[in-house]
Amino acid sequence: MAARTRYAPDRGLTVRMTATMFLLGLVFVAFIAAIIGIGTAYGASSSAIVLFAVILGGGFAIGSLFYSDKIALATAGAREVSPNESEDAARLHGIVDRLCALADMPKPRVAISDTDMPNAFATGRNADHAVVCATKGLMRRLNNDELEGVLAHEMSHVAHKDVQVMTIASFLAIIAALLVRIAFYSELFGGGRRSNDQNALPIMFILMVVSAVVYAISFLLIRLLSRYRELSADRSGALLTGQPSALKSALIQVTGKIGPIPTQDLRAAQPMNAFFFAPAMHLSGGGGLANVFSTHPSLERRLAELDKVQQQLGRTAG
Repeated sequence: MAARTRYAPDRGLTVRMTATMFLLGLVFVAFIAAIIGIGTAYGASSSAIVLFAVILGGGFAIGSLFYSDKIALATAGAREVSPNESEDAARLHGIVDRLCALADMPKPRVAISDTDMPNAFATGRNADHAVVCATKGLMRRLNNDELEGVLAHEMSHVAHKDVQVMTIASFLAIIAALLVRIAFYSELFGGGRRSNDQNALPIMFILMVVSAVVYAISFLLIRLLSRYRELSADRSGALLTGQPSALKSALIQVTGKIGPIPTQDLRAAQPMNAFFFAPAMHLSGGGGLANVFSTHPSLERRLAELDKVQQQLGRTAG
């Protein structure tokens, strides 16, 4: 799934993406079979409801794919900047120019978010429609090598077409979530008509339960893929710049500096967690269950993987 750039291919990511997509495909097939079975068992057809959910879910998925850059910039309160607009803009453009030359990829649009929360993100349906954004808080806290490591990580997401991959992976979860809502509101507002259709209650209830289970499974698989995606972006970015230690330093600083940010600001930024270099808020507990639901690997896991990159580069240099 990687674009034709100099970002190092990650066979591990490719295998995990393929396995996750395969599992999601199996869940989707089982889901459709269950829907057909429900309709057959109760002498009614639920195909119209499923078709409506598929069309609506497809519309959401396509819209989020084609407008992901605009949505992300608006949510983050960011704006595009030109190289001569300010000192920060010139610094950011200079680093992006260097990374594009190293990676041999088209230059994305460059944006800055006027917030003190240290973070960054990149999004867009492909390399020709991408945008990379850093917050003022990030630029104020990191030196050029650290900032370059963060931006190399983010631009790796563009090179590996992660927005496309995650949109496709999320499609089943969107459909399942819509079916849960449709079934719930049908039961909530359609109770008065149940006497006319004895099958309405069991069909909608079972549809809601099956959809909820499918959504839960899809959600966990997508979060697993997201964590692998972040590890791959760390690895690819570190190999491109040749400075995993700078990325490690950036990770430690960003994670440590996010904690003191006011909780209200962190909660407002949570919708961007899937895009961010580091999540605005970690789930409480930090244990195995919290990691299962997280969009990002733990800091310890990310640092350990970067240590492996450092060792790999050391062996190559030797």
